[in-house]
Amino acid sequence: MLLLALDTATPAVTVALHDGTDVIASSTQVDARRHGELLLPAVDRLLTEAGRALDAVTAIVVGIGPGPYTGLRVGLMTADTFGLALGVPVHGLCTLDGLAYAADLAGPFVVATDARRKEVYWARYDDSRTRVTDPAVDRPADIAERVAGLPAVGAGALLYPDTFPDVHEPAHVSAAALASLAAERLARGEELPAPRPLYLRRPDAQVPKNYKVVTPK
Repeated sequence: MLLLALDTATPAVTVALHDGTDVIASSTQVDARRHGELLLPAVDRLLTEAGRALDAVTAIVVGIGPGPYTGLRVGLMTADTFGLALGVPVHGLCTLDGLAYAADLAGPFVVATDARRKEVYWARYDDSRTRVTDPAVDRPADIAERVAGLPAVGAGALLYPDTFPDVHEPAHVSAAALASLAAERLARGEELPAPRPLYLRRPDAQVPKNYKVVTPK
């Protein structure tokens, strides 16, 4: 097995290789505006460092968000393209699950990433492998009572200390965590989610409702 994992659902552009037992190479760069520029060079660099060829990859794992539309689709389209070119399966994983797995906290906690617009993408976990709520997008003040007293993980939590006063590392997701979590679940014979985006809200760009249709005479 050689899993190629990647995620662009947050400001982190993160890539990892996993051989079914351990992470053998990983890279994370935090730059919210350069997902498209950084992702493919990171994959190429990682394969070179690990001494592996792209055609040795047996499966792709991609973070499906939730995340902003533009960044998220970079990773998903790249994963789909690799899967088609190599003829290998493409699996999805919730980006919040990757953060929870990396945090490795013992008790109930919350993962929150920045959703912009003064909102967070968030979910609650019983432990690092068990999510107990669906991913959601909300204003921190609106969920304050639901997350009161719980430790929090993620860059979104760091932005709102009134709602999340007890914040733990990591701030950003790592593909290494996604790859390790995927390898565990695949080894148990579990079916991973399809590589389809969790946008949770409509994109900012909309087709105008009242526009003039011009047709040739």
